[in-house]
Amino acid sequence: MPSDIEIAQGAKLRSIAEIAEKLGIGEAELEQYGRYKAKVSPEVWERVKGNPDGKLILVTAITPTPAGEGKTTTTVGLAQALAKRGKKTSLAIREPSLGPSFGIKGGAAGGGYSQVIPMEDINLHFTGDLHAITTAHNLISAMVDNHIQQGNELNLDPRRVVWRRVMDLNERALRSVIVGLGGRANGVPRESGFDITVASEIMAILCLSTDLMDLKTRIAKIVVGYTYDGKAVTVGEIGASGSAAVLLKDAVKPNLVQTLEGVPAFIHGGPFANIAHGCNSIQATRLGLKLSDYFVTEAGFGADLGAEKFLDIKCRLGGLKPSAVVIVATVRALKMHGGKKKSELGEKDLVALEKGMSNLEKHIENIASFGLPAVVAINRFPADSEEELALIEKKCNALGASVALSEVWEKGGEGGLELADKVMEACGKKSEFVYQYEVGMSPKEKIERIAKNIYGASGVTYTDQAEKDLAQIHELGKDELLICMAKTQYSLSDNPALLGRPSGFSVTVREVRLSAGAGFLVPVTGSIMTMPGLPKKPAALSIDIDEKGRITGLF
Repeated sequence: MPSDIEIAQGAKLRSIAEIAEKLGIGEAELEQYGRYKAKVSPEVWERVKGNPDGKLILVTAITPTPAGEGKTTTTVGLAQALAKRGKKTSLAIREPSLGPSFGIKGGAAGGGYSQVIPMEDINLHFTGDLHAITTAHNLISAMVDNHIQQGNELNLDPRRVVWRRVMDLNERALRSVIVGLGGRANGVPRESGFDITVASEIMAILCLSTDLMDLKTRIAKIVVGYTYDGKAVTVGEIGASGSAAVLLKDAVKPNLVQTLEGVPAFIHGGPFANIAHGCNSIQATRLGLKLSDYFVTEAGFGADLGAEKFLDIKCRLGGLKPSAVVIVATVRALKMHGGKKKSELGEKDLVALEKGMSNLEKHIENIASFGLPAVVAINRFPADSEEELALIEKKCNALGASVALSEVWEKGGEGGLELADKVMEACGKKSEFVYQYEVGMSPKEKIERIAKNIYGASGVTYTDQAEKDLAQIHELGKDELLICMAKTQYSLSDNPALLGRPSGFSVTVREVRLSAGAGFLVPVTGSIMTMPGLPKKPAALSIDIDEKGRITGLF
């Protein structure tokens, strides 16, 4: 079996105009970046916004493990399978960050015969969206420091500037820095730091904005710091919202590419789900729903992170209602949740599997708590035994979730036909979509509702800093904002070492960040970092290019 990148490089790509035509988008409505990728003009939305919505299918997963689950691969494969069933289908996933691509995770464009292409472009600079976000974010940073240097009319306290800088790489050495050194001409010295671009509030805003003017309005609301007497200072007051929006005028438009089987794929926005809301843009989702019978999208990591945020934040702000949710799992990963070592996952072990099933059971319960039907997709591996597969199906059926084997990595859409049938069946079921919390609840009530209902926590504890943050948020009149939890992806708890379905734990909120432009608060739990570091052997060591421009090692 060839590698993912060999499969992608051997694919015969169709012109992006041909792909767009499948959705009724004319070539004149595209802004093409070469032959195989394009941005979709805002005029398309104006033309189709009165159309009825297709079926919205969310793909999520169990708590991720080093064994891998294949959520993006399943998303792409399911869309290809629905297309093979004769349904007008499109999908949307997030734009990969260069941080994971050159760090530990590698690329994020699916795998095997269920990929989006051109894979190298998508995993590298693509259409420049992440660079535009980085630049817009750092322009605001520069404007803040310049405002302080040039007289500080707003009385901004340099010790209380909360707007950091960003870059789209993993760089632990920049987590904490001091800027403004070198004398009066070089600015006012103060402590600051860098986050990864996908953790930027600009990224969150881009993905939650309905158009360019909404984006500009949201950027103006961003709080960059506080005055000496505790008043919030915004980007609008600094005067940077217009120039930041100018830098994002193209990035705000959804990108269109294709799968290996020629299914239209929107790739737009890329917030992480452990430190942000983990979903592609509202614009891409709404557009795909208007242009398709079935629209498949994903949310980052497990159902406790990306799916909860998709349903409680994105659906609420975008007026979206999913028809069904797919939960991706593997026998291997479930055995790891049951205590099996990674080196032993190829061995049949019904005891470890049954123990690890508790993690999948919790995610099924979580989706059911939103009032939505769930389909479990078992991403099949060659070593999976029939007894192990039968045990999963029995357990899932007892919880009201249907199960389908998925072989989309090896067979593309053909390997996902059973899954497509189960998903279409689930879409036909009557459901009553509900949120986990109401807007009028206090921040603590919202946080505790998520921690107890979704994570299974016994309670929530707050550090002194978190209490101070919540008191300030209350004084600013921002209690009504939504909640975007920052939590490890490796456990249902805030402790990455607790696998399976932990119980009796308390979630610790160490600080609460205000993202007024995005419209949510970010309670930061455990040891979660907004600037990752590189591993001992980063993926960058294996990435290379030859004299013909052929890339190796990217995925």
